[in-house]
Amino acid sequence: MSLRAVARPDGEPGCEGAEPDLVRSRRRSETGTEGVHLVRRVVCPGSFDPVTNGHLDIISRASRLYDEVVVAVLINKNKQSLFTVDERADMITEVTKEYGNIKVDTFYGLTVDYCRKQNIPVIVRGLRAVSDYEYELQMAQMNHRIAGVETLFMATNPEYAFLSSSLMKEVVRFGGDISGLVPDSVHERLMERLQGD
Repeated sequence: MSLRAVARPDGEPGCEGAEPDLVRSRRRSETGTEGVHLVRRVVCPGSFDPVTNGHLDIISRASRLYDEVVVAVLINKNKQSLFTVDERADMITEVTKEYGNIKVDTFYGLTVDYCRKQNIPVIVRGLRAVSDYEYELQMAQMNHRIAGVETLFMATNPEYAFLSSSLMKEVVRFGGDISGLVPDSVHERLMERLQGD
């Protein structure tokens, strides 16, 4: 999942050889002298079809640890999605605007290639259960081997540990209530898309 274009969040130089965890950004201080400000950036990739409160839990916690979180929405040409990539990006932008340090982007290809192009040295991934760990560890090791990109694992809030986008779509499709499991605006879009007829 990390390796595929399943990620959607920004520099030319690759991550390899860059300062670990940090990307240098030049800016002028208020006094007018130029200084160096270290901007810590991380990418949170996924298909987000649609974004759930479990996703938002990881995104919001990452936003408290890093100066900028790039939520990268994957363009997966081999998978039929309920929402277009632009619709998914719009939903994430809407529900994360209060954080102030979230950037939403889309991409196609390997997550590590996106990291290279955008000069982002860290990927954040949420772990819902032990079953997630084996796969995510394999992807993290491959990402590091390919481009020196680090992976930060976050344990999912137990309140959302059972959530997945596919489960939310299935429940809504059959008339179930997912209130409190996805943002209200996303809930409305799911209802319109799956129960509109």
